[in-house]
Amino acid sequence: MAMRGVLRMAEVAIRVMDMKAARLHYGERMGLHEVMQDDKGQVYYKAWDEHDHHCLVLREADAPGLDYVAMKVYDDRTLTELESKVRDFGLDVRRIEAGFYPKSGRRIEFTLASGHTMQLYAEKEQIGNTLGQLNPGTTPDEGVIRGFNINRLDHALLGGTNIDQNVELFTKVFDFDLSERIIDHESGISLAVFLTCSTKPHDIAFVLQPEPNRFHHVSFLLESAHDVIKAADKIGKYRIPVDVGPNRHGVTRGATIYFFDPSGNRNEVFAEGYVHYPDTPTIIWDTTDLGGATFAQDNIVRESFLTVLT
Repeated sequence: MAMRGVLRMAEVAIRVMDMKAARLHYGERMGLHEVMQDDKGQVYYKAWDEHDHHCLVLREADAPGLDYVAMKVYDDRTLTELESKVRDFGLDVRRIEAGFYPKSGRRIEFTLASGHTMQLYAEKEQIGNTLGQLNPGTTPDEGVIRGFNINRLDHALLGGTNIDQNVELFTKVFDFDLSERIIDHESGISLAVFLTCSTKPHDIAFVLQPEPNRFHHVSFLLESAHDVIKAADKIGKYRIPVDVGPNRHGVTRGATIYFFDPSGNRNEVFAEGYVHYPDTPTIIWDTTDLGGATFAQDNIVRESFLTVLT
């Protein structure tokens, strides 16, 4: 397999203000599987079709938002090589010993130009996706797929300053592709950038904001646009606050619905989109068609989608 280096967005750690309400939302309503609570009270989740121990970490705090994002790399040698490259790029790198984060090997941590804390790691305990590896079949036992039928963590969108410097880091150091970009029609300034290390339209994205270290959303993958509609039915049933109802992005072509957890952190469930290859050219959108870029089924720009971040 050709894909090496950084593999995927693998872990998102967010702050919630009421852990009981957050557990109801992410576990019972959305259907993520709670796998542990640590001695600090942090709660860990995975989606049913992920092999790694967890993909989401919740920490109770006085304000919502993002603690860090972490990406998994191919192996420990890759982690060592990337640590050197990140230092050469000019960022301060902090080493984190194996075991400091539960079920995880050693990590490196650094602060992006946009103000966000990012980690890289190569090892995390794998507990399986319930199907097994010998003659696994296609569908897990009853009750394993529940809630919104989430397959896996897909991506995160982060808001901050200096997003073009992030593009330089991700493309030159991590070998990501810039899959899409939204620019201001008059000035050409980047308003949003979408980066991929795989065949997905994006693994991480950044939107320009006047303040650093803001959190726009974490996104989870569903199998189809039909599943997005079924998730929307449950979002309505449980009176979960909706930001943007079922629609399709122009950027990435993904089917989507955006909603908020009880602390005000935005979530997305996402399906479909196109296949990206290394020779796929960067797609450019400008503000003359911002409605089509953001929500292509009605071409309406939502003010809340552009300005509400935690």
